[in-house]
Amino acid sequence: MKAGSKTKGARLRIVLEEDGAIGPGKADILDGIRETGSIAAAGRRMGMSYKRAWSLVERMNRAFREPLVSTSRGGHSKGGAALTGTGEQVLALYRRIETEAERAVEPELGALRGLMAADPPPPTK
Repeated sequence: MKAGSKTKGARLRIVLEEDGAIGPGKADILDGIRETGSIAAAGRRMGMSYKRAWSLVERMNRAFREPLVSTSRGGHSKGGAALTGTGEQVLALYRRIETEAERAVEPELGALRGLMAADPPPPTK
C-alpha cells in the first residue's frame, strides 16, 4: 500500500483556486519528503516516478505564496529536500481538515457500507 494512503473511507481533495488544490497524493508527497528528506524517495514510496513527484512539488510551490518544499542540489553534500515552514503549515492544516471531514461523514459511510453486497461480484474485464 502507498505511504499515507487509505483503502477505505473518505478521500478529500480541496480546491483553493483554479490551479491550486491539495489532496491525498500531494499531502502524502509532503509527508514522504518530511520523513525521507528526498523527493525521489517520497515518490518511490508512493510508486511514482521522480518526474511525477517533482511535478507535484513544483505545482504546489507555484500555487502557494511561499514554497512548500525547499531543495538543495546533489554533489558532495548529497542534495535533498525539506518542507518549509509554510509546507509544514499546509500539511498540518490539510490533515486536520481531513480528520474533521472523516468524523463528519462517518455515519453516512457506515450507512453506505451497510448497503454494500455481502459478497461483491468479481470485476469485469
